[in-house]
Amino acid sequence: MRYIVLILMATVVVACNTPEDGLLQKVEKTLVVAKTQSINMARSLADMPGRLPQTTNKEGKLETCSSGWWVSGFFPGQLWYMYEYFGDDSLKYWADLYSKRVADQQHNTGTHDVGFMIFCSYGNGYRLTGNVDYLPVIKNAATSLSTRFDPVIGCIRSWDRGDWNSQWQYAVIIDNMMNLELLEWSAEKFNKPHFAEIARTHANTTMKNHFRPDGSSYHVISYDTITGEVEHRHTAQGYSHGSAWARGQAWGLYGFTMMFRETADSAYLDQAIEIADFITGHPNLPEDKIPYWDYNVPGIPDTKRDASAGAITCSALLELQKYVNKARSEKYLNVAKKQLESLCSDAYLAEPGTNANFILKHSLGHMPNKSEVDVPLSYADYYFVEAMMRYCELSGK
Repeated sequence: MRYIVLILMATVVVACNTPEDGLLQKVEKTLVVAKTQSINMARSLADMPGRLPQTTNKEGKLETCSSGWWVSGFFPGQLWYMYEYFGDDSLKYWADLYSKRVADQQHNTGTHDVGFMIFCSYGNGYRLTGNVDYLPVIKNAATSLSTRFDPVIGCIRSWDRGDWNSQWQYAVIIDNMMNLELLEWSAEKFNKPHFAEIARTHANTTMKNHFRPDGSSYHVISYDTITGEVEHRHTAQGYSHGSAWARGQAWGLYGFTMMFRETADSAYLDQAIEIADFITGHPNLPEDKIPYWDYNVPGIPDTKRDASAGAITCSALLELQKYVNKARSEKYLNVAKKQLESLCSDAYLAEPGTNANFILKHSLGHMPNKSEVDVPLSYADYYFVEAMMRYCELSGK
C-alpha cells in the first residue's frame, strides 16, 4: 500500500514539474562527461587490486583507499548508475569488478558505514541486474549493521570509543541516517522485520534528539550507555557545536526523505520538510545554491564551498519534491535545478581527463582537521550522478 500511495503522489507532482529542455540538455551532456571520467578512473585502478578512489592530495594526484574506508562503495555505485543510464556492457563489467573489491565489508561489524559500502555497490548492482549472487552480500551487511544497535539507547552506534573520541560514551552521527536504507530494504527482501524495527527506532531517536527548533541538526549526539539519555550534543566536522555543518544537514534531509519513502510514515516527511525549509530558506545559501561548508561559519562569503553537500542536497530535494504540496514542490525543485545547473557548469565540473578523473571539483571533507579541503571526493560524484539520473527521470528519460 505504501508504494501505491507514494506513486500516486509522485505522479501528481511530476505532472506539474517537467524539466526544462535547456537544463535537461546540460545534464545529458554532463552525464557523458561523467561516463568518460568514470571509465578513465576504472582503467587507472585496474592494476591496483583492492584500491578504490577517495580524493586527491595537495599536488592534485589521486589518493585511493582500501575497502575498509567508509567511502569505498561510492565508486562502484557510480559505475552502476553509469551502466543504468548508458546500458554499456563495459560499464557493467567495471561496476561488478569494483563492487567485488568491497565485498569483504559485508562482515564488518566495526562501522555503521557498511550501508554506504555495500548498498551503494551491491544494492545498485542487484537492482539493475537481479544477480542473486549479490543477495548474500547485502543480507550479511544488514546483519553486520544490526549488531551495532543498542535497544537501551535506541540507536545504531556510529563511532566506537577510542582515544580520538574519548569524550563520547556512545556516539551517533547524523550521517547514520543514510545507512538505514540497507536495513529497510533487507527487512522486506529477506523477511527480517527486526531490521526495519531497528531502522525506525534509530530514526525516531534521531528525530527526537538531533534537531534544533529551526530544523538544523547537530552532527554528533553522545548517549549515556547506562541510562540511554543524551550526554553531549556536538558538531565535530562543522564550525562549532551550535552551527549547521552543511553536509550534515544534507545527510539528514536525504535520510528522512528516504525513510518516508520506505515507510510512508508522515512523521518522517514532516522532519524532511523542516530540514528542507531550513536549507532552502537559509540567508547564507549562495545564489548558485551550492552551500558553504557550514551555514554559520564566520567570513561568509570568503570561505570554502562544499560541492558534496550541494550534490547530496540536490538529490534529496529531487525526491522530496514528489511527496509535498505544489508550493513546496516548486520551491524545492527550483533550488535543485539551480544546484544542478551550478554543478554542471565549469565552476564545479571538471574537464574530461583532469581532476584525477573525478567528476566534481570543490568539495570539502573535514575543515576543522584541515583534511580534504577544496578537493574532489568520491561521494560528491556519486550523489551528483544520482541527482542527474533523478532529474532525467522527471522527463521520462
